[in-house]
Amino acid sequence: MSAPEILTFGCRLNAYETEVMRDLGSRTGLQDAIIVNTCAVTGEAVRQARQAIRRARRANPDKKIVVTGCAAQLEPEMFAAMAEVDHVIGNAEKMKAETFAALATGDTEKVLVDDIQSVRETASHMIEGFGSRTRAYVQIQNGCDHRCTFCIIPYARGASRSVAAGEVVAQIRRLVESGTREVVLTGVDITAYGVDLPGDLTLGGLVRKILKLVPELDRLRLSSIDSIEADPALIRAIAEEERLMPHLHLSLQAGHDLTLKRMRRRHSRAQAIEFCDTVRGLRSDMVFGADLIAGFPTETEEMFEGTLSIIDACGLTYLHVFPYSAREGTPAARMPQVDGTSVKARAARLREKGEISLDRHMQAQVGSAQPILMENETRGRTPHFTPVDTAERAHPGSIVSARVTGLSGGALQGTLLQ
Repeated sequence: MSAPEILTFGCRLNAYETEVMRDLGSRTGLQDAIIVNTCAVTGEAVRQARQAIRRARRANPDKKIVVTGCAAQLEPEMFAAMAEVDHVIGNAEKMKAETFAALATGDTEKVLVDDIQSVRETASHMIEGFGSRTRAYVQIQNGCDHRCTFCIIPYARGASRSVAAGEVVAQIRRLVESGTREVVLTGVDITAYGVDLPGDLTLGGLVRKILKLVPELDRLRLSSIDSIEADPALIRAIAEEERLMPHLHLSLQAGHDLTLKRMRRRHSRAQAIEFCDTVRGLRSDMVFGADLIAGFPTETEEMFEGTLSIIDACGLTYLHVFPYSAREGTPAARMPQVDGTSVKARAARLREKGEISLDRHMQAQVGSAQPILMENETRGRTPHFTPVDTAERAHPGSIVSARVTGLSGGALQGTLLQ
């Protein structure tokens, strides 16, 4: 049975949930429909979603258009008022088979969005993974209990809630049995994993449990983590578990203490640097990526320089740079704003420095032998998630050894070793 077409905006978790909806739509017979899975992180993201809805209607006048995701959760009435939209469903509703069965038959109201703050459980949805046949993303957590001043997502995702460890392990075991070599644990705030579950299981404990109970899993990765929440078991796992890949993406956002305070982040600049130093001392090949915001309200040139300099201070390699964009409904939107020209210029400077740092990291790999997980016949990833193009062909899903011979087009170049 065919699945509905889905347009996805935003984060990796949204992309995971798109695959769940694709499966639910297919199984319940929801055809001739377009689902728009929206993001609400910035006003621009909402604008892009509205634009996509209008385009979809013009191109598909006879199809049913269903809008969901974080923007739909926050502003259902706005989307329902659009002439192009047939149904609006919330973030909790989009994960339920009964929602899609009702959409398929037309037996549902136009707006189906409940109070996300009342949701206390996150189910483990058994999908085959996405992204490639070699790598799967597994949701272990949803929601967030923190209230960073720039972020609207806790109001769209609800309170932090974890998937039971047994369900996570069962899904990973199923994925491995179907040929997956690498699993990425994902969620909104995965370092908060377990706080809502009985017992004292943490993210680090979950990682150790997965690696113990699924010994056939070759590689395990973590999506973005909040370093200040890293528990002792996670630090031990980083130091001792070779199958936990040496690449961590950190939710840093800024590198100046006053900016961090105004963002209502819970770490200081010194704590971020100390975390990176500690982890690198335990595992010398560890590389770090980070989210950084340019032009946060009240940011002076001195404060921005603090963020710029933390790239070297923490040894950051992979950057996700976000030019600050005010999101209505957040405290930061009411703060004195930095002018748009300065925001763009600072974002460009962060990206430029990030590119220099990434190039330095990649150049350092030249001459080394690396185990490469092949995503297709000629492209794979190192344990650091660095892309490698190989001169020879290899079977997708295999892990091969390659000698890094150079760098071209943003990827390492390699020759397979016998």
